[in-house]
Amino acid sequence: MNQRNEIRFLLNGRDVAVRDVEADATLLDFLRLERRLTGTKEGCAEGDCGACTVLVGRLLDGQLIYETVNACIRFVASLDGCHVVTIEHLKGEAGQLHPIQQAMVDFHGSQCGFCTPGFIMSLYALWMGNPEPTETQVETAIQGNLCRCTGYQPIIAAAMAANQYGTPAKDFLNAEREAISQRLADLNDGLRVVCGPEDNRAIVPASVADLADVLTEWPQATIVAGSTDVGLWVTKFMRPIGPAVFIAHLEELKSVTLSDTALEIGAGVTYTEVQDSIRSAFPHLEAYWDRIAGQQVRNMGTIGGNIANGSPIGDTPPVLIALEAEITLRKGKTQRTLPLEDFFIEYGKQDRAPGEFVEAITIPRPKANQRHDAYKISKRRDEDISSVAAGFNVTVENGIVTAARLAFGGMAGTPKRAAAAEAVLIGQPWNAATFAAAGKALEVDFQPLSDWRASAQYRITVARNLLQRFFLAHDDQTAEPVDLLSA
Repeated sequence: MNQRNEIRFLLNGRDVAVRDVEADATLLDFLRLERRLTGTKEGCAEGDCGACTVLVGRLLDGQLIYETVNACIRFVASLDGCHVVTIEHLKGEAGQLHPIQQAMVDFHGSQCGFCTPGFIMSLYALWMGNPEPTETQVETAIQGNLCRCTGYQPIIAAAMAANQYGTPAKDFLNAEREAISQRLADLNDGLRVVCGPEDNRAIVPASVADLADVLTEWPQATIVAGSTDVGLWVTKFMRPIGPAVFIAHLEELKSVTLSDTALEIGAGVTYTEVQDSIRSAFPHLEAYWDRIAGQQVRNMGTIGGNIANGSPIGDTPPVLIALEAEITLRKGKTQRTLPLEDFFIEYGKQDRAPGEFVEAITIPRPKANQRHDAYKISKRRDEDISSVAAGFNVTVENGIVTAARLAFGGMAGTPKRAAAAEAVLIGQPWNAATFAAAGKALEVDFQPLSDWRASAQYRITVARNLLQRFFLAHDDQTAEPVDLLSA
């Protein structure tokens, strides 16, 4: 395989070619230290506060897409073939303040100003795609941005008024779209990229087939997709990740196919990219999906990565296990498929051999008589990791529970089904007494740990209450089932 040794991308209006990029080099450090673009701030260094928000444009199926990302946990090696836009690049038609910036000034949306560039970039991305948003849409767009002093109401007011100052049709990014698309297409030379020192090497494969070859050569390499987890290994734990293989650009891992029987998702598909299909096939996950992190993380994080990292508190595994999902693993040219629940062996250990990677996820569509729901409990409603997450899938025929899949995250060393509670439900009538008995059986299934997120007693109580909540929300024996989704 022919290869080159530099990462090439566009930064604002300029071509950038960076040699000897190390695996753990972050975009934030590159912007601030190498290019002195200090409008992009460092706050939390974990993708939580949004002060480092920038836009990254990329070609997907020939279309140029701009998304907000957290520069603090985005690695430079993942930017090959992309267009990075920072706060310094925003401008009006005659060099005046951008409409978003002017609205923030006029509506007093900034006090100390530290968080303001990140907010402006998030609101800019929203304005480009939705110039007349609702208040709820604005709130969703800034889930990943933290303001400590101004308060959010002036910022929301500025976002909703921004279109009075100018329209996206006249924005410079739209005016340059065709030219930028061509420049990015020209950067795609089909070569593998290998750069950095041997112990901290960054590798960008040219294709999925090349990825399989790379992992044969470097079977212990760290696979980096969205870096929403691996990024913290570097910024918080100072953990070496080299050699690292960057795969977010591989379009072959970004297929989303919704058929009459299943939703098939490539492992490189982000939360944002699959959201519409999830909403269509599994309406009960719509509200749950917006509880996953903030917009920047949803734009970066992948479904395959959320599974492959094996976290016991990952947001998607419990709900996907409940939905009978399967994953496809690949090593070289060999593929194998297994139920998602069998992938997790114990804490820190998954059924994945060296050199093997998650290639796809398949989720069967709901069947007749199945009742589904998903819940997430966290200290903070938006952009927080879960204390307890749950996915429920119960089949009811003629008033009798004939099948049950109850999966929890945060209750054990891995995402795990509640086998004892399921056994209590199956064969019993759908009623409050049956679910109360199943709730008690959860103590057989789980002996959770106490940590800073929640105590063991809290977790078991919450798990029991979520099962009760599921029953109340889906009880067709009452005239009006209890709706607790907004609680």
